[in-house]
This record gives sequence, C-alpha cells and structure tokens, in this order.
Amino acid sequence: MHPIVRWFHQLGSPPTFDRFAARWAPWCYAAAAVALAYGLWQALFVVPADYQQGDSFRILYIHVPCAWMSMFVFGLMAFYSAIALIWRIKLCEILAMACAPIGAAFTVVTLATGSIWGKPMWGTWWEWDPRLTTELILLFLYLGVIGVYHAIDDRRAAARAAGLLAIVGTGLLPVIRYSVVWWNSLHQGQTIRVFGESSMDASMLPPLIALVIATKFWFAGSLLMRARADNLEREANKAWVLERAGASRSDDRATPTSADAERAP
Repeated sequence: MHPIVRWFHQLGSPPTFDRFAARWAPWCYAAAAVALAYGLWQALFVVPADYQQGDSFRILYIHVPCAWMSMFVFGLMAFYSAIALIWRIKLCEILAMACAPIGAAFTVVTLATGSIWGKPMWGTWWEWDPRLTTELILLFLYLGVIGVYHAIDDRRAAARAAGLLAIVGTGLLPVIRYSVVWWNSLHQGQTIRVFGESSMDASMLPPLIALVIATKFWFAGSLLMRARADNLEREANKAWVLERAGASRSDDRATPTSADAERAP
C-alpha cells in the first residue's frame, strides 16, 4: 500500500485522529492569527480608500473571505457526508457534522457584513437580492443540518440523515455563485478572478489574500478541535480514552501547585 494511502487509513482510527488533531489544531490557530494580523493591518492602515466607496469598502476584507468560506465549508461538509454514506467511515461523519456550526458562523458573518455595507451603499439594511436571498437560504440549510443531527439520538444515524440533507443542498452553491450573472442584481459583480484579470486594484489584493488564508487556517483549527471533541465523546468508554484521561490526571497530580510550594519546607 502506498504510504500516503496507508496514512489516511491510519488517520481514520479514533486514537490516531485524536493525536493528530491535538498536535495540529494549535498550529492552525497560530497561522490564522499571523495571517489575520497582517491582513487587518494592511486593510485598515495601508490600503488607500476606494475612490467611489471611501473607507466603507474595507468591510469587504471580512465579507468576501467569509462568503467564500460559507460555500467552501458547505461543499466540504457534503463531501465528507458522501464518503460517510458510501464507505461508512465514522471519522467522516464526525468531520461533516463538525463543519456545520463553523459554516453557519461564516454565513452569519457574511450576511451581517453585507447588511452593514448595504446600508450606506443601497440605503437599506436588507434587500431581497438574488445573492443575499440565496445566502440566507444557505444559512437555513446549515441550521437544518444542525437540527437534524441533534434531533436523532443515534449519533451515526443522525450524521447520515443530516449528511444526506447536506448533499442535496449542494445544488444551491452554483446558484449562489452565478446569481449575479443569471439575474438582475444590486449586488456587486465579480471583481476577483483566479484565472484572468481582476477588476480590483492590485494594491488591494495582498490583505484580501492574507485574510482568505487566515479564514482557511482558522477553519482547519476549529474543525480539528470540534471533531476531536465529538470523537472523544463517542469513544468515551473505550480503553484508549480512559488511558489518556488517566495519564492526564496523573500529570496534573505530578505538577506542584502554589499551595504545595507554600507547604514545602
């Protein structure tokens, strides 16, 4: 077996995943913090104001990365759900369900920042624009996945039922993506292109790229931590969990406290 394939098979083991998540989640958070600090400093203090929107355009540095993440996380959740349904891999069920609250949070931030930007630009907090409406439907889908997962007592059956909803819901993603093309929309059209020339000024791109990277790392760290917690809850009575819990308690007892130090001669 190829070493990479073997590594993925081993990662599906609950004890191996627990060690992996505990090791790499803090590094993901640290990388997110560095990218976030750089991106925000550039966005707030270095990039000049937009010639039409003034300083209000700066909210896009939060809005755009969160909007991209709201769709990316939903697609990843559906991907994990499909693997879980086809191959019955428990870790993929855990990862899929761990995606849902994080993706819902990104969607809420997207809608909130869009409304804040829309007030001075459109003169209203909310408009039933195709892009805004479909993003709101995406939030309802996230909440539906979370609700289905917590409505069924059997964790594995719940994950499969919620995962099926996630897979069906991916049909909304291209509608969100192309809504500004298919319908007349107040929403700003595409200004950033991976392939081809972007209409955004080049000086505005570095902080946006940094904040996109920051949201990716923050998501990875959050996903690992949430999945680790769910994994430990499901495996709570297994020998490896009890062994690690016992080792952790032993380490706590071995660490001298301030009170112990005061009593010492």
